[in-house]
Amino acid sequence: MKILLATDGTKHGTAAAEMVMKLCLGAGDSIHLISVVDMAVPLSIDIYGGYLPDTTELEKTAKENAAKVIAETTELLNAQFKDNNVNITGDVLFGSPDSRIVETAEAMGTDLIVMGSHGYKRWERLLLGSVSNSVVHHAHCSVLVV
Repeated sequence: MKILLATDGTKHGTAAAEMVMKLCLGAGDSIHLISVVDMAVPLSIDIYGGYLPDTTELEKTAKENAAKVIAETTELLNAQFKDNNVNITGDVLFGSPDSRIVETAEAMGTDLIVMGSHGYKRWERLLLGSVSNSVVHHAHCSVLVV
């Protein structure tokens, strides 16, 4: 079984990792961890006003944080599956989280996507969107939302 675990380092991402640890996995199974850094320009910035802030430091910090999340989650999963010979890999990706999760799952031939849900209410979902909802509706495989 090929599992794609999408995590962002929040308690919801940790819950998704804990759910993966409850699965009965063994030799030949794989878990690919991803953390997606979304560096979209905020809508409040007027790109036509001639000023676009330098986001280099912000991007560097976001990438470092995502890499730390991947490393910590990989360590957690390796401890759980050390005797089961499960292949565990990870990547930091950039772009729209929902698109990148679905694209990566399709490219890998993933059997199951596991991800956490922030549990936004109606207005929060309207303003912020729902990555898990988008993935559920666009993924080619099963999706487990924790």
